[in-house]
Amino acid sequence: MSENKDIRWKQRFQNYSKAFALLRIVIEENEDILTLSDLEKEGLIRRFKFTFELAWRTLKDKMQEDGIMIDKISPKFILKLAYNSKYINNIKVWIAMVNDRNLMSHTYNFDNFNKVLKALQDTYYFHLEELYIDFMTQDLNE
Repeated sequence: MSENKDIRWKQRFQNYSKAFALLRIVIEENEDILTLSDLEKEGLIRRFKFTFELAWRTLKDKMQEDGIMIDKISPKFILKLAYNSKYINNIKVWIAMVNDRNLMSHTYNFDNFNKVLKALQDTYYFHLEELYIDFMTQDLNE
């Protein structure tokens, strides 16, 4: 059973890696993502949402692999557990990501797009990258 869990977190991490790589391209190739066209912004928001979804799910799978009991599966619960278990180091940023992901799922407003995109470029990207590096290091060391 442990082998299946191990495979699950690694498979999820592979998907997170691919999603993060697509997000990274846009962030690193654009000094100011707010200058992108509306269509490009929509695509970037979609990449953010997809990457974030894989981030918290990979955290869940990794914590389960490490023996942490998870009795509730929701992004905020998983992120708080990850913070308390020292997998992530800034719960406020991660909760803000949940809230912005939810806002983007329920509201189609370019003012909100710009607010979320600014947070993505200024803050969220760093934390998604930090998680990516942490998982990459763990994956290589196993």
